[in-house]
Amino acid sequence: MRLPVSVGRAQAEFNMTPMIDVVFLLIIFFLVSSHLAKQEVHLDLPLPAAVTGEKRVDEQAPRLTINVAPQGRLLLAGRRVQPEELRQRFQQQLDRDGPDVEVVIRGDRTVPYGQVEPVMLACAEAGIWNVTFSVVHPQDAQQ
Repeated sequence: MRLPVSVGRAQAEFNMTPMIDVVFLLIIFFLVSSHLAKQEVHLDLPLPAAVTGEKRVDEQAPRLTINVAPQGRLLLAGRRVQPEELRQRFQQQLDRDGPDVEVVIRGDRTVPYGQVEPVMLACAEAGIWNVTFSVVHPQDAQQ
């Protein structure tokens, strides 16, 4: 009596559904997080004009953007923060991303230095050395 060769042998297959679900969730997460990061930079603030300066070279560096609005309101990640909270938030970012964290200060051109100084002091106290200011070129400001 001959026994059939294929009887009892099942083919091993991978279930791709969970992996596809994870990929879609990652795509949604990155789309939402990039949208929130862009909102921060597109806050309508009249930036100060500068004739000299350098364009940002490293777009991949971990970055925090602080908006200093009129009347000295500080906005971090779209939320209002108090100057006392900044050092703690900077320290958390530094612990998470390492020593190359960049802090970008976007200040309204009418805001006096005294309202920007707490941001710079919080950076120094947290140990962040890479602090830059967002400015516009005078030709761009006229348009």
